[in-house]
Amino acid sequence: MTTDTSTDIDRPAEEQTLKERVIEMLRTVYDPEIPVDIYELGLIYKVEVAEDGATAIEMTLTSPACPVAGTLPPEVEGKVLAVPGVTGCHVELVWDPPWSPDRMSEAAKLELGFF
Repeated sequence: MTTDTSTDIDRPAEEQTLKERVIEMLRTVYDPEIPVDIYELGLIYKVEVAEDGATAIEMTLTSPACPVAGTLPPEVEGKVLAVPGVTGCHVELVWDPPWSPDRMSEAAKLELGFF
């Protein structure tokens, strides 16, 4: 028996789960002030996709005073709704736990020169 060790985005879209396709779409959304996508920045805290395609996302921003607080969550919702199979999307903006650079992926830290 072999185990598939490929990452989610290495597989063709038709082989990915709906949650994997949602995450792939989240990786196309960027904080306009930071040249890294919101998923790698660690702004996405939770992605839940029900069997019927209803999707719930918990996300945060780099700070409560972030200038895109009013526009980024609706952008996330719109992009997720564009994923085939998603029947609805609710984006909740949360502040606990507060975001910190520790939440960034290694790739994001490398891109931003944190190493």
